[in-house]
Amino acid sequence: MARAVVGIIGNKYDLENRYMVHANGEMNSQAIAHVADCVPLIVPSDPTLAQVEDLLEVCDGFLLTGGRPNVHPEEYGHEETEAHGAFDRARDALCLELVRACVTRGQPVLGICRGFQEVNVAMGGTLHPEIRDLPGRDNHRMPPDGTLEEQFALRHTVSFTPGGPFHRLMGQTEVMTNTLHGQGIEEAGDRIVVDGWADDGTPEAIYIEGAKGFALSVQWHPEFNAVNDPVSRPLFSAFGDAARAWSAGRTAPILKSA
Repeated sequence: MARAVVGIIGNKYDLENRYMVHANGEMNSQAIAHVADCVPLIVPSDPTLAQVEDLLEVCDGFLLTGGRPNVHPEEYGHEETEAHGAFDRARDALCLELVRACVTRGQPVLGICRGFQEVNVAMGGTLHPEIRDLPGRDNHRMPPDGTLEEQFALRHTVSFTPGGPFHRLMGQTEVMTNTLHGQGIEEAGDRIVVDGWADDGTPEAIYIEGAKGFALSVQWHPEFNAVNDPVSRPLFSAFGDAARAWSAGRTAPILKSA
């Protein structure tokens, strides 16, 4: 039996200042293949190349990855400032619609970092462009120097609501995570429930209340060392289970009876 297919939303990059590519971090594909046990399918982040209605039929679930470009503030009614950084309007156009469609259909979706922020914006929420500038908040950005292991090192705790989805999934109310983001949730969107917080009160884990299917998102990067990390593994395993359930529920027999 064919494995479930997970569409991984990548990002558009200018390679060597002369060639545009759609790319995805290898760690995301490895987490989907080796932990979720699904087929990773990289999706170009542009609705003129891959329309939402087509993707919903091709893929059983979607991973919204992190990325350097941020969601454009116009998408949540704010003015653009220098602090908002770089943008990818094509990805905005694809992902915000895709999130809403997945929630309506019950199709599994997992948001990571920028994907976490996309889910909040898709549901009507807002973002703060630089949370380290807020009183009492820490610097959650990726360290500028060091090895990959040092940059993705576990740096703070995330506390979950007792009895909430993340507590039940992880089997504990407090875990250690990495942190590599500048923006964060300002106001939670409609039906967005914040279920996990960093030590400084920054939202780190959310779910969509009343969603028909898997609709969890995290602000950290669980794709790093996902095979071995005790926090990443249950998250990707549960996502893979949801994608397989969706695939089984929608798959028609190859041969129909006369």
